[in-house]
This record gives sequence, C-alpha cells and structure tokens, in this order.
Amino acid sequence: MPAVVIAGSVVLGGMGMAVVQSIGLLPLVGEPRLSLDAFRSVAPDAWRAVAVSLGIASVSTALSTVIGFSAALVIAQGRWTGRLVAALGAATIPVPHLIGAAAIGLLVADAGFLPRVLGVPGADWPELVGGPWWVAVILEYTWKESAFVALVVAGVLATRVARYDETAALLGASRARRLRHVVLPLARPALIVCGVIIFVYTLGSYEVAWLLGRPFPEPLPVLAYRLFTAVSLTARPEAAAVAVITSLIALIVVIVGMLALRRTPLWR
Repeated sequence: MPAVVIAGSVVLGGMGMAVVQSIGLLPLVGEPRLSLDAFRSVAPDAWRAVAVSLGIASVSTALSTVIGFSAALVIAQGRWTGRLVAALGAATIPVPHLIGAAAIGLLVADAGFLPRVLGVPGADWPELVGGPWWVAVILEYTWKESAFVALVVAGVLATRVARYDETAALLGASRARRLRHVVLPLARPALIVCGVIIFVYTLGSYEVAWLLGRPFPEPLPVLAYRLFTAVSLTARPEAAAVAVITSLIALIVVIVGMLALRRTPLWR
C-alpha cells in the first residue's frame, strides 16, 4: 500500500497538472481561462498521430505476444534449447530501449550491418528505418517485448500449467489438444496482462519512434515532446492536450484488458 500510494500520487498529480494545463487553467503565459483551444489547435495533427500510434502499438503487441508465447512454450520444455532461449530473453530485458533502437538502426538501415552482409546495395534496400511502415520501430519493440512476454508466460507455465498438461497427456490428449484446452486457457491471463502492458508502453514511448521513425506524421509521444520543448511557451497547453489524449487511450486499453481478464476461466 505505501508503494501504491506514492506511485498513485505521482501519476495522478502529473495527470491532474496535464489536464489543468490543457484546458487553459494553468498557462505559463497570460491569464487562466477555461477553454479547449489547445485541443482544437492540435486536432489536425492529433488524428494522424493517434492513427500512427495505434498502428505501431497494435502490431508490436500482436507480434510480441505471439513470439513471446512461442518462446515460452520452448522454455517450458526444460531442454537445452529452452534454457538457451530463457538466457537470451533474460539478457534482452535489461537493455534500454534507446540502446536497442540504436542497435536496430545500425542493423537494418540501408547502410547498416545486414545489407552489407547480404551484399545488397543501399539503393535497393527497403526503407526499414524512417520508412512509411515504421518497420524498424516495430522490430525494436517486438524484439524487446517478446522477451518480456516469454519470461512471464514461461513462469506461469512452469508453476500452474505443468501438472494439468501432464494429466491431460496421461489421459490421452494430443499435443494440439493440450495446447488448445489446457495451455492457452491457463496462460491467457498472463498474455492479456502482458499485452496491455506492451500496448500502453509502446503507445507512450518516445525515444524509439523518434530515433527510427519518419519525421511526419508523428506518433503521439513524439508530437507531445516536440510541442513541450518548443521555443514558444504557448505550446505547452498543446503538449499537455496531446498527453491527455494519449492517457485517455491508454486508460481505455486498460479497461478493455480488465474486461477481457474477467472473462478468463481463472478469474471466474
């Protein structure tokens, strides 16, 4: 409870300041005045930013969940391949996203390591960094977050699913049936929680999209940071408005995730 109170006060206090500033009640310049001018001002860019952010977060979450769950199945087998995958995942977790983004950029850029190894000229290499489909950004998030999913789900499989899977095998269930009727239902809560965490994080993460993405259109966190660091202090309410929009989307995702979690067998 002490940790929750401290964290909650910081989050709620920051969100409260953003909301108050976005509606004009805490301007850095001028008199306080209740208005939605900041939201109207950022609306044209915000719609594009929302579409880009949702696309990046959705694809990254889906890929990370699928790859992480597959890796967790390998880890749960307990063989040397599972131990190797677990070690690689554990080594990936502490790497900061900024370093991961720089590594992905050096790997898949048109002058990076991968096209040089494959002997592909830079002019013929697809635009993975700064391209129209945000491929490098999604690759970085997928690489990092799939390791997180793998370790979390592998822990669930090792502690909760193993005995049920063995029982189903003794009763004659095939591997596909055990995966569908035992492993997936029992691992679903962990997958839902991991998916929500990944989606919310990628939705609000700034550095990867800024370093590997294209300059326009901007994702929500990049747009908010650019407005917040603008020379004109009158752009601060607009930055706060973008932050509020991002937080509202994240809150909706968390609510949807909780509703999905309540429908799982383990919750009931």
